[in-house]
Amino acid sequence: MKLLRPISIAIGCVMLATGAVAQISLTPPAAQTPPDKQPTKKQAPKPKAPVVAKKPATPKPAATPTPTPSATPAFEDPNVDLVYGAYQRGLYKTAFDLAMTRAQYNRDPKAMTMLGELYSNAMGVKRDYAKAAEWYQRAADAGDREGMFALAMMRLTGRGGPVNREEAVKLLASSAKLGNPKAAYNLALLYLDGQTLPQDLKRAAELLRVAADAGSAEAQYALATFYKEGTGVPKDADKAVRLLQTASLADNVDAEVEYAIALYNGTGTPKNQPAAVALLRKAARQNSPIAQNRLARVLVSGQGATIDKIEGLKWHLIAKTAGKGDPELDEALASLSPEDRAKAEEAARKWTGTAK
Repeated sequence: MKLLRPISIAIGCVMLATGAVAQISLTPPAAQTPPDKQPTKKQAPKPKAPVVAKKPATPKPAATPTPTPSATPAFEDPNVDLVYGAYQRGLYKTAFDLAMTRAQYNRDPKAMTMLGELYSNAMGVKRDYAKAAEWYQRAADAGDREGMFALAMMRLTGRGGPVNREEAVKLLASSAKLGNPKAAYNLALLYLDGQTLPQDLKRAAELLRVAADAGSAEAQYALATFYKEGTGVPKDADKAVRLLQTASLADNVDAEVEYAIALYNGTGTPKNQPAAVALLRKAARQNSPIAQNRLARVLVSGQGATIDKIEGLKWHLIAKTAGKGDPELDEALASLSPEDRAKAEEAARKWTGTAK
């Protein structure tokens, strides 16, 4: 049975932070190499492509007339964000009413962005992309970086109006300058993709660094692959591993898999196979087919963990249903006794919800 071996990651575009395709750790049979997805957006490993949707001429709000500003403040304590509090508790209708009052009377850009969010996602109000775009536009005009970002994503997708990539790029750049890590990340993906903007790997790396420093786990993972492959930056295994570790601590599943591989093999970090196996288990439970396959190999071979063929082949069958087959593990499954094979198959069915 072969040991874990990292494979190159390709990056293409996906949206919103979204998920990058993790690399292969245990050496999979050549015939079973799964097709790469984006990155992103993600081709070195694709971080998730920006909502290229993953936005239009600004319509005027028909059903939302703006009343004359009142001389009396709508909220006695501006430091208490009742709107966001209601939103967090799932009280979307309350959040909508409070945000509408605050937006109309106090000209609050955060409330305007909230209205766009509620209209866009049909929370407390009927979905209306045109109204969402209108409120995002108002928020953006008032300098709100979140409103700029949301409107940029609508312009990229064509929701609420025609696609306008040029405006989307300007909005993302403005939002990124105001410190929005999501905007910096998605703008980096556009420079990486080379369709909306001329491909510029160095600029993409710079933007990913901005987003990574601001705490974006997706950007940390993507930048780690840049350092690993030498894309837009000099190769640096140590920096790549540190970024993978940081992203994995933020529960980025792809980073967990890649960091587990590094720990297992001692690449750019001291070898720690127990920690690697623990991370593979965590990622496997989060439904990463690659983690499931790698964990299966470890458990079946006993290299890095106590042998448990039933548990290992359970994960093999689960990964196989997700398209991550493995002929060597198929052979291991066939060599089990009928009783043990039945146990592994039943455990896999329970996990996938297909148990009788």
